[in-house]
Amino acid sequence: MESELSQLGGEKSRPQSRLREASGWGNTNSTTVLSSGVSLDPSEVGPRLWGADTREAVMGRGLDEGGGMGQEPWGNEDEDDGTDPEPKDVREMYNPTGQARYEAACEVFGVVPISYFLCHMHDSELTMMHHGLGPQGTKALAVPLVTNTYILKLNLRDNWMEAMGGAALAEMLKENCYITDIDLSENRLGDMGASAISNMLLENTTLIRLNLSANNFGDQAAAGLARAFVGNLKLQDLDLSRNTMGEMSGEILGDAIAENTGLRKLNLAWNCIRGKGTLAVAKGLGANIFLRVLDLSYNGFAGDGAAALGQALKANNVLEELNVSNNRIPPDGAIRFATGLRVNKTIKSLNMSRNPLQSAGCYGVLKAIQGNPGSAVESLDFSDISVNKDFEDLCNAVKGAFPGLQVKHGGSSSMFRRGLPATCRPTC
Repeated sequence: MESELSQLGGEKSRPQSRLREASGWGNTNSTTVLSSGVSLDPSEVGPRLWGADTREAVMGRGLDEGGGMGQEPWGNEDEDDGTDPEPKDVREMYNPTGQARYEAACEVFGVVPISYFLCHMHDSELTMMHHGLGPQGTKALAVPLVTNTYILKLNLRDNWMEAMGGAALAEMLKENCYITDIDLSENRLGDMGASAISNMLLENTTLIRLNLSANNFGDQAAAGLARAFVGNLKLQDLDLSRNTMGEMSGEILGDAIAENTGLRKLNLAWNCIRGKGTLAVAKGLGANIFLRVLDLSYNGFAGDGAAALGQALKANNVLEELNVSNNRIPPDGAIRFATGLRVNKTIKSLNMSRNPLQSAGCYGVLKAIQGNPGSAVESLDFSDISVNKDFEDLCNAVKGAFPGLQVKHGGSSSMFRRGLPATCRPTC
């Protein structure tokens, strides 16, 4: 190992050029333990997720600006000839894109440099979807991003980076203070990758938007994400959709939603949240005073979860958009949910489409809006739900009181009998 480090210009080849703060790469005195009993002590993460030389490479140690392996371009604190470098020399040595570091890192990790990345390192917005980076390619990419000062928005969707690649990017984001928007969706990060991202969010203070959709996050990922919910005050938009978080995750995240003070938009769609998890999420929503947009579609809130959301809407006075489509909500659940709409004055957009509400459930929701003079609802979506004439009559009456209200539905039985085209059915 020492000979390998010496060849790479690592710790054994020279003394450190500068002292690192105790919090530079996570506090080594803290240990994260998943419910499975797996320790995530930062001192142990390196060998398991990164490989022996990854952390040093991402930190840029051993990679000089000329692309070679050896001393730092700014020299060594122990080598002091008594003269200060001229500003011109400093400018020549410093490359804010990190191009030379990237090429050297690719050689270290045995991957081919991506020409598209080399050509667009100066762009403020970089999209590299479907490039097949893999774990090694992602680790190489993370090296120049540590010091790159141009890229503000980064899209790395669908690159199969897995936990090792996710951990490398997490370490990079602890140091990079320019990237504000990053898309890591569809990368198979798993629970281990989620833990690395969660730890990063406790230190990062610049990210505003983060997309973690479709990354195989399960219930083990929820604990770390919950800590990030509470500890990170900067992140405003978080997408956790299309994962496999279930009832336990709902219970854990529900408490975190109640305490969160940063998020304005949260997407939990296409998960497996049901049972007690739905009740916890609803309770957290009732206590939250910052969320503006919440997507809970394609979960399993059913009747009890819908009723709990109704109670939450009585207390919540900031939420503006709520999506509970495809949640197995029955007619009686919709009616209990509607009790919150009788008093809520902030909801502008409500999507309840593709639930087994039947016309009775839709009628109950619309009736609640009619009974609330202060209602702010502008868009009501009952798509793919058939309604009867009673609902249509009520809809016309409500639109007289709320002329700006748009109501979508699946059409009435009479329309189907007449064989009218689908374009005639969406609204009343």
